[in-house]
Amino acid sequence: MTEIKSDSLPLYQKNPLTRFSSRATEYAQYRPTYPPEVIAQILEGWSNISTIVAADLGAGTGISSRLLADRGVRVLAVEPNEAMRQEATPHPRIEWRNGTAEATKLANQSVDLVTAFQAFHWFNPSPTLEEFCRILKPDGRVAIVWNHRNRKDEFTQEFSQVLKQASKSRSWEYEKRHTLTTLQESCRFQNIRHFVSFHQQPLDLTGLIGRTQSSSYIPTEGTEAEEVIAQLEKLYQKWKDEQQLVYIGYRTDVYLAEVKQQ
Repeated sequence: MTEIKSDSLPLYQKNPLTRFSSRATEYAQYRPTYPPEVIAQILEGWSNISTIVAADLGAGTGISSRLLADRGVRVLAVEPNEAMRQEATPHPRIEWRNGTAEATKLANQSVDLVTAFQAFHWFNPSPTLEEFCRILKPDGRVAIVWNHRNRKDEFTQEFSQVLKQASKSRSWEYEKRHTLTTLQESCRFQNIRHFVSFHQQPLDLTGLIGRTQSSSYIPTEGTEAEEVIAQLEKLYQKWKDEQQLVYIGYRTDVYLAEVKQQ
């Protein structure tokens, strides 16, 4: 029997339900937010936002859920990792649910909007899209969002090189593109469109280290972790400004679609 290398497995087979448990605090404190125009694009066309019910799948520590809730959306934040849920800041318009993208445990046709921020690549695409169709109302909308590091920015380019050297895995940008094709090729969705926005995340040295260690593929103990921190300190000293900050640049990609009318 041919042995399957773990690096060749899709991300949804690489322990996505618990792999962030030890990094939940760093995730809540140091992961970037999303630009206001991204939320505006997702909600465009809805006149009474307070009536919208959204299922935010793979909600993590609630970064995206809070952005939607702050706009008046009622959010069902679905997250299977208890440690991540425990790190979430309470919000009156957010209800936390223990579930997965493939099995949300939500009622049929119960939500107007399904979102996946920085999470869709961890889902098993085919059953996830079936679940989207099950829980969405007939005129429901899907939003899949990723913050990609902006490689045209010089600091971000050097920061990305540190991450690449620390990671033993192949590029996960491919994984994101590959899982997205399932939506694009699906006969269940229509009017698929793509928007791009750019923003920066200012960080001091502690924040830069925390942002790095929030990534599940980065070592946090031992000699390898010490080497990563040393590289980050060197990078920080090279690029810090008068405010003692460095700036990771992001390109935010937003993919929207609606359920096809049957």
